[in-house]
Amino acid sequence: MYEHPGNTTEQEKNLDNSIRIVKAESFEMKRCLDKGKTMDALKHALQMLNEMRTAELSPKFYYRLYMDSMHELQCLEVSLVQDFSSEPAKLVNLYECVQYASSIIPRLYLLVTIGGVFIKCGLGSRKEILKDLVEMCRGVQHPLRGLFLRNYLMQCTRSVLPDFPETEEMLDVHNSNLPKGATKLKPRDGTVEDTIEFVLINFAEMNKLWVRMQHQGPSKEREKREKDRLELRILVGTNLVRLAQLEALTEDMYVKDVLPSILEQIVSCRDPISQEYLMECVIQVFADDFHLATLNEFLAACAQLQTEVNIKILLIALVDRLALYTTSSIEGGAPTKMKLFEIFSEQATSLIKSRPEMPVDDIVALHVSLVSLAVKCYPDRLDYANLTFQGLRQVIEEKAITEIEAFGKVGRELTKLLNIPVDEYKNVLRLSELPEFIKVMRFFDYRGQCNISAYMIQNMLEEETILRTQENVDAAFELISPLLKDQENQPENSHDTEEFIDEQNLVARLLHLIRADNVDAQFLLLNGVRKVLGEGGRYRLRFTLPPIVFELYRLVLQFAEMKEEDEKWDAKIRKMFVCAMGTIGALVSSAELAELPLKLYLNGAITADRVPFEDNHTVVYEFVSKAMSIMEDDVSDSRDRVRCLQLTVGTLLKTTHLPHENWEPLAIQTVLAAGKMFKKPDQVRSLVTAAALYWHGQTLNTDGQKMRNGKKVVEILKRSAKIAKECLEPIVQQQLFIMLISAYTYYYEDKCPEINVDHIEELISLTQDNSVQLDVSAEADSLEKQLGEAIRRLQLAKLDVAAAQQTSPPEPDLPQPPNENEGL
Repeated sequence: MYEHPGNTTEQEKNLDNSIRIVKAESFEMKRCLDKGKTMDALKHALQMLNEMRTAELSPKFYYRLYMDSMHELQCLEVSLVQDFSSEPAKLVNLYECVQYASSIIPRLYLLVTIGGVFIKCGLGSRKEILKDLVEMCRGVQHPLRGLFLRNYLMQCTRSVLPDFPETEEMLDVHNSNLPKGATKLKPRDGTVEDTIEFVLINFAEMNKLWVRMQHQGPSKEREKREKDRLELRILVGTNLVRLAQLEALTEDMYVKDVLPSILEQIVSCRDPISQEYLMECVIQVFADDFHLATLNEFLAACAQLQTEVNIKILLIALVDRLALYTTSSIEGGAPTKMKLFEIFSEQATSLIKSRPEMPVDDIVALHVSLVSLAVKCYPDRLDYANLTFQGLRQVIEEKAITEIEAFGKVGRELTKLLNIPVDEYKNVLRLSELPEFIKVMRFFDYRGQCNISAYMIQNMLEEETILRTQENVDAAFELISPLLKDQENQPENSHDTEEFIDEQNLVARLLHLIRADNVDAQFLLLNGVRKVLGEGGRYRLRFTLPPIVFELYRLVLQFAEMKEEDEKWDAKIRKMFVCAMGTIGALVSSAELAELPLKLYLNGAITADRVPFEDNHTVVYEFVSKAMSIMEDDVSDSRDRVRCLQLTVGTLLKTTHLPHENWEPLAIQTVLAAGKMFKKPDQVRSLVTAAALYWHGQTLNTDGQKMRNGKKVVEILKRSAKIAKECLEPIVQQQLFIMLISAYTYYYEDKCPEINVDHIEELISLTQDNSVQLDVSAEADSLEKQLGEAIRRLQLAKLDVAAAQQTSPPEPDLPQPPNENEGL
């Protein structure tokens, strides 16, 4: 192809030498043209074009030399047209003289140039001139030189190729529309059919030269030759682009003459690089309606290509282009789309059968394009999409594939395939009408099935796909079943992964999309879903059951406003709470959880307290008592127990409709639980927290007033102080003393008569003595500041109480307290 390519430095040096000669000779050529010495100018042009004979340059550097030379030839052509347009007969002598040049490369370049001048000056028949030029170029069979010579032929004749039918009427119309001074066309100057013939001949010869490059040189340089060929492919493709640009090219011409010749050349060359590139060119450059008219022929040619050709890319490009065309077409769209899918489906099936060695990932990718065509062009024809999935399932079964890895080549293509209908339909429930969709999805391994299921849930959340009926819920759950219960191919410890947690959170969010048209139907749906999710295994329950509980609570509050509309209102409310209690119980018994069900029980108690149904106090008592049982029996960590007790106290402070006989046992049990904490500091903190029950708590008997049981508050605080004195760590004891001083001060500020200021000052004195024994540290300094702040607050409180006693008599009613959490 090129004899001594050398390294890049040598290539640059050879190129510089050639370009230097080109510039020198072109300069002399232009001087001769300016002086009117045309023959001398042609001699210098021949000397310049001698550099195009070099065998020292690779395609990349030869192209740079070609571009510089062609620029100078264009200057020659322009000058000749200007000089001989008035006396075109003198061109004949030039044409004959050039033919005597000894070297064929320079001779043919000049003949092509002067031939173009002939046509532009109106000499001879352009049909005959074009035919002579394209035939003369056969004289150069060197692949590299021949390709560039024929490319120059295309570029030089680009503007003079006839592009109209040969009729007198068309000639008259064409000539009448020409600008003033332009050369008018003469009869028999050629037609678009002549242009087609000319371009097809040139295309065939260039393709042969291009393919020949692959077989020249040693086999060890094969990869380099392939790289060089890819750099030159655009030279061959230019012919097809020129054909597509012909305005007079009709569909009939394309069907009968153009495409058959192109496909014959592509198939017969038996070169994978050439076949793949040129087929892609055909897809990209010609009009969509041309493709529709020749779809069978094109697909039949695809089946005849070499096995190394990546047909997947070609068919996907064609399907995507035609799908876009048919969906945007308005007139005659439906019949065309119907034919389009049937043809592609049939051809794809035959292609897969004719190429049994076709990789599975390519087969799946081909079905990706078919599914895309089906769902985009035929959104109402679900049978088309289902047929495509069925065809793929049969192929996978024939190849005895039992499981597809999610992140392998096939898995990635299969993921694209299954995601297409999810994205296009924008309603996952429609997938339930594609029975083959789930069957194809089941070929995935566990991770692949979970990924697709999670993708469907994300789509449902984004599109807000509401599940209103049992049929909707069943359809959705069947599609995402890999996320709802354990699978046979599920790896061990899969529940410990981040993917498992993220997916179960998606399922939890999905449950909030269950919205029936009425309360009764909603309860039935939630109850049914609870039973399904209850079989999901202990690791899933912690994610999936809490949303059911909260949906039941929401349903209770919604139904609470319909008391006058339903005779069985009380019974239904109670039934909803029973269902919620059973669901929470499953979290304790099956999922073996503690703190989460405790929180749900407490939330249920607050919800029940807000709804004035019959025996609501019984439900509140039951929910709180179950929460406390969990705290005592199942919560082992001391910090968790403290946190749970604080939640219990907060819940009891929120409830206002418990009778005193129900509230009292719960409060007593809470105080007992606080005193049973494992660590003494936790006992002190918990007792101080529980003391608020007897000051701020409300029952059905208090008629909306707070309890204000100062005697019980002081009793609990004294017990806390006694326990604090038993702590042996000075720093911890100091912290507890300061906390107790703040608690005493808070109740003193809130006018609790049982609070004795002397007792507070005694506690302060004890705390001050204790601070002396602390080692010097940043923490001790911080506690000293806190103690000072607590003393200052007590002094202010004493002043406020004294001032209040002097200005006004004591009021019979107790004042409203500040924020409940202040000082705790």
